[in-house]
Amino acid sequence: MDPAQCAPDRRRSLSGVARMTAEIAHVHLTIVVAAFDEARALPVLHPRIAAVMDVLAADGIVPRVLYVDDGSGDATWQVLQGIAAADARVALLRLSRNFGKEIALTAGLDQVASGAAMILDADGQDPPELIPQFVARWREGYDDVHGTRLSREGESWLKRSTAHVFYRVIQRLAKTPVPADTGDYRLLSERALAALRQLRERHRFMKGLFGWIGFNRVAVPYARERRIAGRTKFGFWRLWNFAIDGVTSFSTAPLRLATYVGVFTACGAFAFALYVIGKALMYGDRVAGWPTMMAVILFLGGVQLVALGVIGEYLGRLYEESKQRPLYLVSARHPAPGPGAGPLSGAD
Repeated sequence: MDPAQCAPDRRRSLSGVARMTAEIAHVHLTIVVAAFDEARALPVLHPRIAAVMDVLAADGIVPRVLYVDDGSGDATWQVLQGIAAADARVALLRLSRNFGKEIALTAGLDQVASGAAMILDADGQDPPELIPQFVARWREGYDDVHGTRLSREGESWLKRSTAHVFYRVIQRLAKTPVPADTGDYRLLSERALAALRQLRERHRFMKGLFGWIGFNRVAVPYARERRIAGRTKFGFWRLWNFAIDGVTSFSTAPLRLATYVGVFTACGAFAFALYVIGKALMYGDRVAGWPTMMAVILFLGGVQLVALGVIGEYLGRLYEESKQRPLYLVSARHPAPGPGAGPLSGAD
């Protein structure tokens, strides 16, 4: 073949290699923000995220942000539409109702088709300015770069204490590693996201799921800030139920504890029965001891009800899983242009 004829083909081949090299050089990062009734906080938070995305873009990252409206009852969706209209790097996803933060995070992470995902709370307590540090550790080869709280500014002593106790308890009860004082503020690599998508359980304790998938993990210590606007949606009752979900999702220790309590109670009742029989044989039975009898009955009844409640918690989760309903439904979506975000499907 004439070398002059081969030259155009060679140039086209080299041009294709150059394009592929350029595409590989661009690393995609999607910042996922789940919001519920955060119309006041989002206009304050987004400029900070936009400034961080500018920094990332200058460093060779292709950033975008995906806001997930978890069925808000205020003007959150309207605020997000305004943000998306002003910033082409913004994608929106609106769920058909309030499914809860864990499901909203799942919905957002499901849409990240390529690159890594950075999870950020909409209340501004986790500073977006630290995202470049997370990206730096990700580029070192870590799949789960999570923020560990050194302090929790603006939170009551009771909330800090209960959170401290919860993380230590679940570390002891669960075989799955759950880092202490670590929330959802983290960066997940592409393969970590692919593994996470395989876990489709209904009662989702995301901190446990992040630990379950494993891979290379590293912590980024930081000081948690005050909420920038609005009120927290997690009261003590909701946090209590959240703790129960966490324990029952990753540990059968409560069932085992109920078994041990039942065994010890049965042994105690048997010993007490021997005592009553021996006392009646030696001193006779004068039909006394009504208070003691009532105390024993109430104690045993309480133990049985607690055990039944623990069993009911696990049976309820089996019941929810057996129905195989979608995790969430999407009401509206606004995809950002370009690669990096998924098709924003209507349901999952």
